[in-house]
Amino acid sequence: MLTAVMVFATALACAWLTLLGSVTREDWIAAAYNKVLDNNLALDKLRMEDAAKRERQSRYRGAAALLTRMFPGGGDKKKTKLERLNEQLRNGRLGGINLFDMPGYALQRRLIPIRRSALHGMLISKCSELYGRKHAANKAAQLTARMLSYPIIGVAVSLALGVIVTGAGAAAAGTAILVVGSLLVFVLVYALYDELRDRVQKRRAAISRQFPNVVSKLALLVTSGMIMDRAWKETAYSQDSELYQEMRKTSQELDNLVSPEIAYSGFISRCSTKETAKLASAIMQNLSKGNTEIGRLLRDMAREAWLDRRHTARRDAEKANSKLMIPTMLLFVAILFILLVPIAMNFNGF
Repeated sequence: MLTAVMVFATALACAWLTLLGSVTREDWIAAAYNKVLDNNLALDKLRMEDAAKRERQSRYRGAAALLTRMFPGGGDKKKTKLERLNEQLRNGRLGGINLFDMPGYALQRRLIPIRRSALHGMLISKCSELYGRKHAANKAAQLTARMLSYPIIGVAVSLALGVIVTGAGAAAAGTAILVVGSLLVFVLVYALYDELRDRVQKRRAAISRQFPNVVSKLALLVTSGMIMDRAWKETAYSQDSELYQEMRKTSQELDNLVSPEIAYSGFISRCSTKETAKLASAIMQNLSKGNTEIGRLLRDMAREAWLDRRHTARRDAEKANSKLMIPTMLLFVAILFILLVPIAMNFNGF
């Protein structure tokens, strides 16, 4: 039995190494592209944090302002490191790429059905919301590569370690490593997909929360006489949250003479919520009418959005109350235990 398990682990390791050896220049370029994209996203996050920090510092006076300037934090060092890594990747130095991802790139390139599967299509759909259509296919390929590569090498290592420990005389520990290790590998693979899904759901929830403020501001600006494009831009650059960032992308596309239909359709696909789809559709439908009814539509939409916001807040509060019931009951039982145990001990003493 142990021999068969060891042979299987060796076969998996050899398959992984064979795939690693078959990695082509195209695979390295795809991995480098995704790494640069990840670094750029991290840089954007650091820049937003620095901007928020500067805004907070502008409110400080006296000793507080001096202390914040004396301890700026490590954001600049991180940005310099990421920029240097991006420059190295663009120059063909691939030291920053995760080697464990590469067999997955080779495997999905060889097996065409993987890229045509429903799971891969679902990954592209979710990645298009997080990264946009331009980068969705590449990010989906990166995640697919990890979901293919990690199980092969992870299960091989778990099986090999389990056999070695069992052969050393610790049969129970070896079996535990063999079974639990293999299960943890598949849990890790599922966690990669679940993290993506969780990020998409949180992003949609954040966009839905921000929508009432956005549509209310649009309605106010349009009804006061501002044209729709200008009102959209003013609203987009008023804050830095998720929905406002997507509005900025649409505004930039309109400034670059992209047709409104394409720009607002991209906005719908990136946000992927019913509220934003309704807003963009209303704007596109009223473009041909000279925006004569868009003010009234925006006011009605703002009213509905705030009503939905209240209903959502009420539902969230009810969910929170139901979740708090279990810890409340556990706390109540613990308090009863603390009170009743000394009483019972005193009775036994008599």
